[in-house]
Amino acid sequence: MDTIDDFWTARQRGEFFPAAYFDKLSIAQAYDVQLAMIDRRVAAGEKLIGWKVGLTSVAIQQQFAVHEPVFGCILDTVPSGHVFAPGDLLQPGFENELCMRIAHDLPAQIDLDAARAAVDAVYPSLEIIETRGPFTAQLALALADNAQQKTVVRGAPVALPADLENIEAIVTVNGQEAGRGFGRAVLGNPLHSIVWLAKKLAEHGRHIRAGDIVMTGSFTRQFPIAPGDRIHVAFAGIGDVETAMTV
Repeated sequence: MDTIDDFWTARQRGEFFPAAYFDKLSIAQAYDVQLAMIDRRVAAGEKLIGWKVGLTSVAIQQQFAVHEPVFGCILDTVPSGHVFAPGDLLQPGFENELCMRIAHDLPAQIDLDAARAAVDAVYPSLEIIETRGPFTAQLALALADNAQQKTVVRGAPVALPADLENIEAIVTVNGQEAGRGFGRAVLGNPLHSIVWLAKKLAEHGRHIRAGDIVMTGSFTRQFPIAPGDRIHVAFAGIGDVETAMTV
């Protein structure tokens, strides 16, 4: 409890990576802190609405020098077209992802077919992240701080396509193409993120619930967001999502 109190108190003063805990937490301990902090935020009035799976693509893993996925909690979403003010976000960035809504509770052990059968809608999405501390140097603290999660920008939902691994995403920033990638960059198929998450959550006494949304991982590397930026991502066969930041 003292550790959770320390993290909670630090958060209240705007210290998201408490210096006293640098190099002190294992990854498993970091997840325990993350979930306990989320429980406190929910008790204070926020709502846990789903999960993110991050560091799923080779590009993202190379960018942050890690070799396995991670998870975080989603407590907020905004619709496509939402415009942020610079003061809304702390050192922000975005990732282009598919967000999947889960129709029923999932057990720890599922296969790809079970994951596919559980998805009742998919959204073209942007994960908005914040760099609230030294992510690569202190990965455990980043996970304790909910894995960079800030919010999710969601487009219109559609039925789940059959060929997720072949869906292409084209990222445009300020009218110029910034990157493109395919669904297969996400663990071979974005549904593998749900399989991984179901097993990983069970290790911490949690599970994917009916109605949860799951951010499955970025098709490309992570991009920064600067004041004045206009961001648009087109997911072939699924739809578009966009956001912007004022100057």
